[in-house]
Amino acid sequence: MLYRDLQDFINLLEQKGELKRIPVEVDPELEITEITDRVVKSGGPALLFEKVKGSEFPLLINAFGSYERMNLALNVESLDDIAREIEELMDISNYIGLFNKIKSATRLARLAKVFPQKVKHAPCQEVIEEPNLERLPILKCWPGDGGKFITLPLVITRDPETGSHNMGMYRMQVYDEKTTGMHWHIHKDGSEIYQKYKKMGVKMPVAVAIGCDPATIYASTAPLPKEIDEMVFAGFLRKAPVEVVKCKTCDIYVPANAEFVLEGYVDVDELREEGPFGDHTGYYSVKDFYPVFHLTLITRKKNPVYPATVVGKPPMEDCYLGKATERIFLPFLKKLFPEIVDINFPLEGVFHNCVIVSIKKKYPGHAKKIMHALWGIGQMMYTKIIVVVDESVDPKDVSTVAWKVFNNVDPKRDVVIVDGPLDVLDHASPFKHYGSKMGIDATKKWKEEGYEREWPDEIEMSPEIKELVDRRWKEYGF
Repeated sequence: MLYRDLQDFINLLEQKGELKRIPVEVDPELEITEITDRVVKSGGPALLFEKVKGSEFPLLINAFGSYERMNLALNVESLDDIAREIEELMDISNYIGLFNKIKSATRLARLAKVFPQKVKHAPCQEVIEEPNLERLPILKCWPGDGGKFITLPLVITRDPETGSHNMGMYRMQVYDEKTTGMHWHIHKDGSEIYQKYKKMGVKMPVAVAIGCDPATIYASTAPLPKEIDEMVFAGFLRKAPVEVVKCKTCDIYVPANAEFVLEGYVDVDELREEGPFGDHTGYYSVKDFYPVFHLTLITRKKNPVYPATVVGKPPMEDCYLGKATERIFLPFLKKLFPEIVDINFPLEGVFHNCVIVSIKKKYPGHAKKIMHALWGIGQMMYTKIIVVVDESVDPKDVSTVAWKVFNNVDPKRDVVIVDGPLDVLDHASPFKHYGSKMGIDATKKWKEEGYEREWPDEIEMSPEIKELVDRRWKEYGF
């Protein structure tokens, strides 16, 4: 089904038995986090807290916290369905010849419907209020956090040179009823746009949408190239355009069906200490100085729901958003590197710390070529450990991958150490933003790679005996 807004998704989750309502009053300071952490780690449902202490608005959390709910969020049976559709669109052979052009017409027609559609009247502007963040059920997640944080914001900015919009998800520490931090990392697009306004010496208009349809929320987290508008990508995922409306106080367009919109600006001459924050690494990210968002207006629906998420030791809700990225963006990697068969970002690697890649090995040093190539692609530059295995190994079978690494690797020959940029949240490196990365070649070695011995065969039972035992299994009493 097409979700018009977040509440459409909530209704479906309830119909599917994937939502639990909490009718008793709960505290947004720490209590909701502890409840949510227990539920996520036990594979439990989305939670709708109907009575949040100090706020009139209900709070939704863990809406994406399982593979089933991620599939529901993006309207697919499997996240790989999106990957297959992208592969078809990218396959040039689909558009060669008259017959194939006709066959492709439906696909191309769908692409014409992905662009945002401007509207003049929107649910997100049913109520217009003076700025006061204290009315929202904003969470303090962990005991060591520097304060309350808006954890699921869609931060929308406008490039002053091109006029194009950017949408990203950056946490926002609440300082008081009208100001928050704006956690723009040095490598993020939002930070790059901020630097342009800083050079111009003018205030930077910013709008923050809170609570959109699931595809739009996911799109704000996706590692898209700068040339691709996140709302266009959301339109592709939801198979219908995202309706957008112009803000009341600035020339920024926001999702028309958002639950809340925060309008304001960032003063380019102002920085304030932000953090600590219990982050998705499972550790607290340290204090640092970041730009400050000044809230000038709140618009909202008449009866909105405030969405939030909690990050911490994996697995948490954000792990499943990360898995969506893994599957959806695999076709792009395969297009660049056809030798890649599959990839896996283990949940314990918290997105950037580890990736396992299986390849069709075709020449000596092929695994090392893939390591260096991936370190040069977008956010893959943050990846601290890359493990490369042969195509016969399923990267998602971590036990088998570990067996291959522990048995196939000669550390001196097969381990590559390089220096390069790292994620700002990495606490292990000696420097902020910069440190070492490791590649492990766990593929079968060839003579051309200096392996002069005979590589042993893996132990496998003969097919005839397997078939015999299959036939007699019940006869054995099992």
